[in-house]
Order: sequence, then C-alpha cells, then structure tokens
Amino acid sequence: MKKLAILLLSFIASLTMLANISSNEKAALIKLNKATVGNQWVSKWNLNENVSTWYGVKIENNKVVGLELPDNNLSGELPNEIGMLVYLKSLNLFKNNISGVIPSTIGNLKELTKLNLSFNKISGSIPLSLCNAIALQSLELYMNRISGQIPTEIGNLKKLQTLSLFNNELEGQIPTSIYSIKPLKVLLLSSNKLTGKLEREVANLTSLENLSLFENNIQGQVPFDLEKLKNLKEMNISYNMFNGFVSRNLAQLDSMNMTMINEKGLAVMLNVRSEGNSVLASED
Repeated sequence: MKKLAILLLSFIASLTMLANISSNEKAALIKLNKATVGNQWVSKWNLNENVSTWYGVKIENNKVVGLELPDNNLSGELPNEIGMLVYLKSLNLFKNNISGVIPSTIGNLKELTKLNLSFNKISGSIPLSLCNAIALQSLELYMNRISGQIPTEIGNLKKLQTLSLFNNELEGQIPTSIYSIKPLKVLLLSSNKLTGKLEREVANLTSLENLSLFENNIQGQVPFDLEKLKNLKEMNISYNMFNGFVSRNLAQLDSMNMTMINEKGLAVMLNVRSEGNSVLASED
C-alpha cells in the first residue's frame, strides 16, 4: 500500500512538471509548425507529446516565453497566429528559409525583448505595428529582402540597444526619431538604398559603440558631431555620397578611411582637414 501511494505521488508530480500552456498559445505554435513545414525541420516537434518537450520552446509558469529555432530549416511564411504568443520575450528564427512578410500581429508581443529574423528571405516592409513592441532591446532583421522605409515610429522603441537592418532594400532617409533612442549601442544600416543626410542629432546617441552606414546613397556633410560619441569604437560610413571635409579623428575611425562614391560613380576619398584633429567648431 505504501509503494502504491509513492507511485501515485510520483505520477502526480510528473504531471505537474508538464507544461499546461493556454490553448491559444498551443494553437499558435502548431500553426507556426505547419506554416513553416515542420516535418522538414532539422529538430522536429512531436505534436502528440507535451509542449515542454518541443525543441526550442521555453516555458515559464505555463507561459511560452522563448522560441529559439535558429538554423532549423524553417521555410514557408510566418502565420498571423504568432501574435498570440503574447508572453514571448525572445523570438529567434535566425538563418532559415522563411519567406513572405513579417505579420503585423507581431506588434501584439508587448513583452518581447529580442527579435531575430535575420538571414531569411523575408520581403515587404517593416510593419508599423512592430513599433508597438516597446519592450524590445534587440531588433535584428539583417540579410533579408525587406523594402520600403524605416518607420518613423521606430523611435518608440526607447529600450532598444541593437538595431541591425543591414543587407536589405530599405529606402528613404534615416528617421530622426532613431536619434532619440538613448540606450542604442549598435546601429547597422549598411548595404541598403538609404538616401538623405546623416543629421547632427546623431550625437544624441551617446551610448553608441558601433555605427555602420556602409554602401548607401547618403549625401551631404559628414557631421563633425560624430566626434562627440565618446563610446564609439567601430564606424563605417564609406561608399556613400558624403562630401566636404572630415577631421582626422573621423577619417581614422572609419574602417575604409571615408571612401565615397561621387556623382560619376567613382570611388574618392574625402578631404581630411590638415589643421588639428578636431573640426567640431567648424560646423554651425
């Protein structure tokens, strides 16, 4: 009788260890699995087993808080139901074969701190709703086919530390709202089709450590105010259409020594001011 009681208690304990997430969250995960051809994943899910056994799914307090499926051969398109994973804090689908657009429902993920959809085949524009995910600290969408403009509302992401959008087909100007994101440390916008100017307000990004605007069509004077960014360790703004003078400090900080493309399509180097290192006082 004692052994039977122990076995019964063990069975009950094992049941409590199994995740009992909401029906909406489970339905969203199943929809994601089917929409991205789950039977061809590298690490597959057995949909007949408990969600807690599914590869890459992190559960806390019976809520799905993490989905880590990088390099797992996901294809197809992301379903709208992904917006039902409302407790998600991290979504990492890096290096798969996902196509289609980013669902607008992704803006429902108000607790999301990390989003990585990089190295896929995603097209369309950055959905405006994504700017509602105000807990985001890291947004990585690089190496896709994303087009259109960077939403002005991206400045709503006040906790953002990493914004990595390089190697896409983004157009238009860099939204000035980006310059108000104080915690931003990494801003990578290279290899797009960005135009306009790099505004002096870039100096407001006092936490910035890495700035890459390489290979765009940005014009005008290189802001001398970049020298005010004392935490800046890496910078590449070459292969744009900047003109005028730069200081020796900025030229040395740029990994390609301020090599630009002129109106004839030829590579030229910006002129470096000979008198002193800094030219902060020269810009009005």
